[in-house]
Amino acid sequence: MPNFYLDNLDILFHMKNMDLSRIVKLKENDFLESKIYPEAPDDLENALDNYHRVLTVAGEIAGEFIAPRASEVDKKGATFKNGEVSLAKGSQEALERLKQSDFLGFSVPRKYEGLNMPKIIYGIAIELISRADASLMNLFGLQEIAETIYRYGTSEQKNKYLSRFCRGEVKGAMALTEPDAGSDLQSVMLKARLKDDGNWYLNGVKRFITNGYAEVSLVMARSEEGTKDGRGISLFIYERDKNLKIRRIEKKLGIKGSPTCELQFNNAKAELLGKRRMGLIKYTMSLMNGARLGVSAQAVGIAEAAFQEANSYAKKRKQFNKKIIRFTAVYEMLTHMKISIEAGRSLLYEASRVVDIKEGLEDKITHYPELKSKYNKELKYYTKLAYFLTPLCKYYTTEMANKVCYDAIQVHGGVGFTTEFNVERHYRDVRITNIYEGTTQLQVVAAINGIVSGLVFYRLDEYEKAHDFKVLSELFHTATKLRTSLDKAISFVKEQKDQVSLEFHAQRLVSIASYTVISYLLCIDALKCDRKKKVASIFIAKAAYKVESTLDHILSGDINVSKFHESILD
Repeated sequence: MPNFYLDNLDILFHMKNMDLSRIVKLKENDFLESKIYPEAPDDLENALDNYHRVLTVAGEIAGEFIAPRASEVDKKGATFKNGEVSLAKGSQEALERLKQSDFLGFSVPRKYEGLNMPKIIYGIAIELISRADASLMNLFGLQEIAETIYRYGTSEQKNKYLSRFCRGEVKGAMALTEPDAGSDLQSVMLKARLKDDGNWYLNGVKRFITNGYAEVSLVMARSEEGTKDGRGISLFIYERDKNLKIRRIEKKLGIKGSPTCELQFNNAKAELLGKRRMGLIKYTMSLMNGARLGVSAQAVGIAEAAFQEANSYAKKRKQFNKKIIRFTAVYEMLTHMKISIEAGRSLLYEASRVVDIKEGLEDKITHYPELKSKYNKELKYYTKLAYFLTPLCKYYTTEMANKVCYDAIQVHGGVGFTTEFNVERHYRDVRITNIYEGTTQLQVVAAINGIVSGLVFYRLDEYEKAHDFKVLSELFHTATKLRTSLDKAISFVKEQKDQVSLEFHAQRLVSIASYTVISYLLCIDALKCDRKKKVASIFIAKAAYKVESTLDHILSGDINVSKFHESILD
């Protein structure tokens, strides 16, 4: 197997051309880290070289070690016996290799034995590992647990848990979902009670918990008696003991190497994380946004794997005395698959960079409170932008990846429907990405405010001010037409002064916004590379007619589905 980092020219393009200077300075605290830790970079060049070296190792592990084991992991899956969960042998071996490489504290500060990598680099690592084995990402990618403890925990909690995560002594889980509280997390009813001994105790059931057998979990629980909304919820750190019963693991369509557990908490002792009542509205939302970026990277990685399989097959398979990649219907499909992946990657990396700046500013203010007035306005902007781009990213990348995997099977023809080739595994694995950590429909709800409030246009203005698109005049003109269409669509929906119309067209507005933002990002890429200009021209041309059709639907005023659905569905 190849090195999954070094063989991906698009990732290498981004690593060469992304401006990470601001992120590096924030992450390295203006390079003061180098005076404390010998391994810390002392300038931008050293930091970028360090990122490249880390990703080279990650790509090697993914391609040469994890990928060859993925098929067997899928067949064996995680197992459950006598109340205990066991990972497949290949998963255990892969985790051990990642542990040996110090990759289990990827973004945790060096103070706690982590690598102190920014989100953008962590996201690329997740993408590489997901390309190799999507189920392993659900074990590797739960490092958000440690990050959340770092951001909101006490000094005692950080010292107690973070180094253990980094050393691979404990694994993490997010225990959020319940049988009657899926996307609607404010309906969580698992109870947390503060007893006379000064400790909190958890009672209730959690379901669909990825890696739920982990040693340390962040558990969302209702801490305020008599409440029914998100303001009565707190977040707790729970270290597994005899008071947690794993009731079962789910039998799933895909990502079988990742155990999905149902948990019963029986008077389980836990620690409050942060402040009471802030569990959902602050801490879990932060945790979920990180997880959504992780799933977006997972989706891009799976899509890349499926494309590589389909492209390789099309170059070998002959029909009618020629390789099938020479048939227009096939090479057109493959070309659009490749372009869609690169479009999703550009959006993913943009969202990740925005989150990196947001978190870097938060850290700066935390460590230097006297600088709050200097950075507060900028932090508010990047916080809003992160909370817009993150769901927009998950919306596009996961839907895109599902389509790519669907088409990858089509390229293979009948054998793609068998277990002879890996594409059927990718097809099964990718299906969960637009469901967990918030369905596509929930991402629409999360992203729509950034669209109707005008935040999206403010960001597009920034792109225009920062880049000279004159050399791409015709191409960029088409991109600006998408922006105009988005503006028309928003204006029309607002003019209806009707919440029903806004809700009915929300997904269409998000769709137009995603095409518009990506088109701008691809134009930026096109300024740096002639190949990217070709990628942008094909993507934007296809986006133009999709946006035009969507705009026509909105402007038609047709909301008959909203009016008639009850009588039709009865």
